[in-house]
Amino acid sequence: MASDINQAPNDEGTGTPPELRFLKVLVSVLAGTMIVGLITIIGLLVIRFPKALEPRPALPSAIALPDGAKAEAVTMGRGWVAVVTEADEILILDAETGELRQRVAITPAE
Repeated sequence: MASDINQAPNDEGTGTPPELRFLKVLVSVLAGTMIVGLITIIGLLVIRFPKALEPRPALPSAIALPDGAKAEAVTMGRGWVAVVTEADEILILDAETGELRQRVAITPAE
């Protein structure tokens, strides 16, 4: 009788209760899903990361800003480079020679 009190109740008389077996299966499925998800994320990073290292266009060395102009932003197009300066103007420069093509004043919105 004393040995019956120390045993955990279950449907089969001995072994693991069905609720505990179900919980073990759920934990195993969750662990498997997490492992597959982690491998997928790592795989995607490895596959896509080399594309981030593709060569970027370099600024031509011949470009020199006019005296006193300080660049705030730079963008490039086919054959031209645009530089936004602190003086609220856009300088359009030739990408190969660095010569000033156009100067556009930025006017504030009214």
